[in-house]
Amino acid sequence: MTAFRKLRFGLLLLVLGCTVGCDQTSKHIARIELDRLGSIALPGHFGELRLAENPGSFLSLGESLSAPMRTAFLTIGVGVGLFGLLAYLVNRRGLSWLAFTGLAMAWAGGMSNLIDRIFREGSVTDFIIIRIGPLHTGVFNLADVVILLGLATLICDLWRRRQARSSEPRGAK
Repeated sequence: MTAFRKLRFGLLLLVLGCTVGCDQTSKHIARIELDRLGSIALPGHFGELRLAENPGSFLSLGESLSAPMRTAFLTIGVGVGLFGLLAYLVNRRGLSWLAFTGLAMAWAGGMSNLIDRIFREGSVTDFIIIRIGPLHTGVFNLADVVILLGLATLICDLWRRRQARSSEPRGAK
């Protein structure tokens, strides 16, 4: 393995360790405490903590599929996709550091949710609901937050590169 690949792989393991450690710890606490307490209102009624085991994906998409279909798509399919993303992240040289960071965060969050699916009979533990004025989210977890932050980082990188290209003089490359 080249020094470039070792550095990338080491950074991915760091992001993975931080994400899985925080996410799985928060889910463990939520399963124990929220199972015992029910729901907890957040200060200012900006949301609540309520335990939910989600057999579907984002916003419960795929929840109505049969268990074998959910396993095929949400466990095996996502696992294969995350393995492919790992290979891409370790090997892709032309990737900017901002894009690498965004994709690494999305990969790590996906891995933490995949760990839930594997060890929790195909479900992912969710427990956070935000309510700000008319905005009401579905139930989510910290891994979902990391995934969304990663995607936002990737979008920022794409926007930054588009802005740089549009400021180049015509005909320059």
